[in-house]
Amino acid sequence: MTEAGAQERLIASLRDLIRIPSVNPPDPPGAELAAAHYLRDALGDVGVPAEVFEPVPGRGSVVARLRGDGTGGPPLLLLSHLDVVPAPPERWTHDPFAADVADGYVYGRGAVDMKHLVAMELEVMLLLAEEARAAGRDPGSDPIPGLTRDVLFASTADEEAGGLAGAGWLALEHPEHLQAAAAINEAGGVSVWLGERRLYPIQVAEKGYAVYRITIRGTAGHGSMPRPDNAAVLAAEAITRLAKRGPFRLTPTMATFFDEAEAAVDPAVARILRGLRAPSLRAVEAEAGGGASAQLCSPVYTRVADALVRDTISPNIVHAGVKYNVIPGEAVIELDCRPLPGTTEADMEAEVRDRLGPDLLAVSTIELVIAAEPVVAPIDGGLYPILAQAIRDHDSDGVPVPIMAPFATDAKHLVPLGVPSYGFSPLRQERDETYIDRYHSVDERVSLAGLRWGLPVLYDAVRRFCG
Repeated sequence: MTEAGAQERLIASLRDLIRIPSVNPPDPPGAELAAAHYLRDALGDVGVPAEVFEPVPGRGSVVARLRGDGTGGPPLLLLSHLDVVPAPPERWTHDPFAADVADGYVYGRGAVDMKHLVAMELEVMLLLAEEARAAGRDPGSDPIPGLTRDVLFASTADEEAGGLAGAGWLALEHPEHLQAAAAINEAGGVSVWLGERRLYPIQVAEKGYAVYRITIRGTAGHGSMPRPDNAAVLAAEAITRLAKRGPFRLTPTMATFFDEAEAAVDPAVARILRGLRAPSLRAVEAEAGGGASAQLCSPVYTRVADALVRDTISPNIVHAGVKYNVIPGEAVIELDCRPLPGTTEADMEAEVRDRLGPDLLAVSTIELVIAAEPVVAPIDGGLYPILAQAIRDHDSDGVPVPIMAPFATDAKHLVPLGVPSYGFSPLRQERDETYIDRYHSVDERVSLAGLRWGLPVLYDAVRRFCG
C-alpha cells in the first residue's frame, strides 16, 4: 500500500472507532467489546490472528503478535485503550460519536484520548503484515521481513476507570501478551510551541494517584437556627485547606525536561522556563511582568508545568444536605490526589491529614478508594533514543524532550512486569492547537495533517527498535 493509502486507511479506522461509543462506565455494556472485535477483524483481514478477552461481560480487550526472527531480544509492545469518558452532547458542535470531519480535523470522543493512537498502532500492524504477505510470508506465523523482535499489540478496556478489567487483568492472567522490552503508550510526541521552537515532549514518567473519600460529621438541625458544626460549613473549611497549593519539588525527569527545553529556545524564553522551575511560579510571574508564561505558550501548559513540580490535591466531589431547611449532619468530599515519583500513598494521606488539621480530623473519617504508584522509565538507552531520533528525522526543526504526565495511564500495570512505558502518539500540530486541552473536553478533535505526519514517525520508530 502507498503511504497516502495507509494514511487514509488510518483516518477511516479512527472514524470507525469513534463511531463505536465505548464509554466507561458502560451503559449498556458491550461497546468496548465491539471495538475489540473491530480490531480483531481488521487484523484478521491481513492474516494476523488476534484474540479477544472478555473478563467482564461486554468489557473486551484484544491482543495480537507479529513475529521477528528472534535475534533482537524481547518484543516491543504497542499498548492502547478502547474506552472513553462520557460525552454529553449538549455543548458539542458535532455529534461526539459521529466522527465528523471539518476544517481539517476529526471530531469525536476519543479522537485524542486515545483512539487516534489505537488507529495508528493498528495501521503499523497492518503495514507490517502486508509487507510479509508481499514477500510471500504468512504474517500469522512467519517472521516479518527485517524484524528481529516480535511486535505485540494490546488494546484494552477500562483504562478510564483504573484498567482493572483491561490491562490490569491481562497483566495478572495473561502477562505473555504484555511482557516486552518496552511499550509505546499514549500521550507523548505531540508538538508544543515554546516561543519560536517546536518541542515534542515524550512521556517517560507519570504521576500516581490516590482517591480519598472524607466523611465529615456535624450536627443536624433546623435551618432557621444556624450552627458552626453544620457539616456543610465544616466541609467548606476542609475544602479550603485541602485545595491550597502544595510545596515545590523538582523530580529528575522534570529537571531534565527544563534543562533540554531551556537549551533549545532563545534566551528570553529560557528565562521564563527557568521561572517555571522556580519554587514559586506566582512570584516568578510577578517578577517577569505578569503573564509571561501565558505569552510563551497556552495557559494550559503553564497549569501542566505547575502540576508537575508538586503533589496535587483536588477536591472534586462534595455531597451534603437533604433539604434546604435541614442543617446537614454529614458531608462527604472526594479527593483526586496526584503524587510525584518519590511520594508514596502513605505520604499522600499524611499530607491530607496535615492540611485538615486536628480540629477537622476529630470529626472526619478518611477512606482510601483506589491508588496507584507513580511510574518512571529510563531515558539513557533502550527505546527512548529511538523515539527521539524518529521525531528529529521527520521534523528537522523539532526538539524531542522527556516529560512527565500529570495523569495516570495503563503504564502502571506494566510496572510489576518490568516493562518500561513511553507515551508516544506522534502528531505535528499548528501553533494554536492545544492537544492536552482536548482530553475529556467538549469538541475533542485531532488534526488530519497531524495524523498523516505521525504515522510514518511511529512506523519508523517501531521498525528501528525491532530491526
